[in-house]
Amino acid sequence: MSKNLFLIFAIGLFVACSSTKNINNQSKAEVAVSEDSTEYELIVMDPRFETYLASQPYPKNFYSNDYYRQWNIQYCVEWNIRHTNPLRFGDFYQTSIPYESNVDYGLDFNFRLYHYFQFIEQEYGIVLISRRGQQVR
Repeated sequence: MSKNLFLIFAIGLFVACSSTKNINNQSKAEVAVSEDSTEYELIVMDPRFETYLASQPYPKNFYSNDYYRQWNIQYCVEWNIRHTNPLRFGDFYQTSIPYESNVDYGLDFNFRLYHYFQFIEQEYGIVLISRRGQQVR
């Protein structure tokens, strides 16, 4: 059984295949991927994220999986653009996010990833995508 492990940090994302790394960073998330069961899980290690997620006024099925997926695609594209342009955007986006638009990560994963980006916007004041009058930084 082969496992892939994605680690998302508040300041970036990197991919580690077939291993688990011990990283002592509070603002990180782990995505465990099992190829045979095709289940994806996003675990954010920053305790503030769980509080943020619990404070959301609507349940995860309020919007569809496709709604979250479409936003996640846009957020990941913008994140990766900023990652490849550190002179313009700074070193906050230290690694890329390998989110694949043709993979069905499922409602739970997409809901959490979508809200992870919202959390980044609220906690760090970084607007990745301008929505309803927001200014992109």
